[in-house]
Amino acid sequence: MLDGLLLGLSTAFTFTNILMVIGGCLIGTFIGMLPGLGPMSIIAIMIPIAITIGDPATALILLAGVYYGAVFGGSTSSILINAPGVASTVATSFDGYPLTRQGKAGKALTVAAISSFAGGTLGAILLLFFAPALASIALLFHSSEYFALMVVGLSAIAAFAGTGQVAKALLMTFLGLIMATVGEGVLFNAARFTMGISDLQSGFGFITLAMAMFALPEAIYLVLDPNRSKSADGGENKEIKDLRITRAEAKAITPVIARQSVQGFFIGVLPGAGATIASFLGYAVERNIAPKDEQEQFGKGSIKGIAAPESANNAACTGSFVPLLTLGIPGSGTTAILLGALIALNVSPGPRLMLDEPQIFWAVIISMYLGNLVLLMLNLPLIPYIAKVLAAPRNYLIPFILFFTLMGAYIGQNNATELLLLVGFGVCATILRFADYPLAPLLIGFILGPLLENNFARAMQLYDGMGFIWQRPMTLGLLIIAVLLVILPSYRARRARLRAQGVADGD
Repeated sequence: MLDGLLLGLSTAFTFTNILMVIGGCLIGTFIGMLPGLGPMSIIAIMIPIAITIGDPATALILLAGVYYGAVFGGSTSSILINAPGVASTVATSFDGYPLTRQGKAGKALTVAAISSFAGGTLGAILLLFFAPALASIALLFHSSEYFALMVVGLSAIAAFAGTGQVAKALLMTFLGLIMATVGEGVLFNAARFTMGISDLQSGFGFITLAMAMFALPEAIYLVLDPNRSKSADGGENKEIKDLRITRAEAKAITPVIARQSVQGFFIGVLPGAGATIASFLGYAVERNIAPKDEQEQFGKGSIKGIAAPESANNAACTGSFVPLLTLGIPGSGTTAILLGALIALNVSPGPRLMLDEPQIFWAVIISMYLGNLVLLMLNLPLIPYIAKVLAAPRNYLIPFILFFTLMGAYIGQNNATELLLLVGFGVCATILRFADYPLAPLLIGFILGPLLENNFARAMQLYDGMGFIWQRPMTLGLLIIAVLLVILPSYRARRARLRAQGVADGD
């Protein structure tokens, strides 16, 4: 390992590679801030540039910088205008945008930047020490375990529901799962539930649905409620305040960042899991273990609700390089594109990469340390200027939100039909918000639905039925955890009601 570290340092700290890290982080950060242009799109565009570089280590350092830079910057639009264009930053908007509404956009962006930096850095440290061992553990996960992991993610849905809204949250989750079945399934060539519309053959686009659930209703609310663009104290957001976090706030988020960096990294190691699932599970876990008074703050502007998903998704991005580099298995859609780039550069990722081309393996890991430091140095000084977008008058802010919403939906699928779907879903989402239905569970069900269905179908084929549940101990253990996640919140709520009733009777 010492020889590998020295080789990685000598490769990563050349003048060219340092420029590549800085350039990749800059490009990724600004692309991540734009709804609709996620890391997959920009990395696909950057591949021809990377191939012309020639040196595989330099090319991969550039692409990796773009990847975690985009995830790092993806929280900005979620926090400022409630438009999560990247799936892994959806959970950030749950508390980030409420803090913006309270006039604390600067604080929200600061917490997001620090949490992202810590998650990425801790993930890089874990990658350094445990990559070979974790690769063998990742191989133990089969389709049945991935199915059970998706069930765990869905069972934590109560974390995204307010008080007394668990039934509504479950209903919205099932609606999201139903919407995920539109289009061709992995085991079927025929399109399903498309109503004869050929543009729906590939299903609904995530960007379109995310914009329709969050950004478009926000623009409609700004039109209907003139006071919505004002901060909680009744003043316009002309001055960005509270850029610093207090010592008490830092003490509160430190254990959250530590827990979710570790959890997010291990979820990222699993091929097919990725940063999105890590961010949702991180948010759910932190809400469920928080004291009751703090649980009520989640979804209303809790800094823990920003720290958890931001540290988890950045650590998961780092973790996704474990199966890519050590097994040659892409852990997400973005790393699948990176795998294609490696093959185009005549590099064969897999178990022998550390032996045959150690300079690539170790240089990428070392560049992640440098990249996270560069991202923090870039983002923290820019926070006051980024947050000044909120100082725009309401009659400018509404067209701004609508422009990025429409642009993101169109670019995501390059199809004008997406604009019609965006408007239709946006109107429905606005009505559901008026009826006090939580929209986040619908999007979670939509994101996890295909993974749930595909892995369940594969497990059924491999084990000729439902036998995989008791034949695979790890699957059974995960499903038991899922059941506990459903039962425990109801049990705690019932105990609280009985305790309150006992106090009332005693009075």
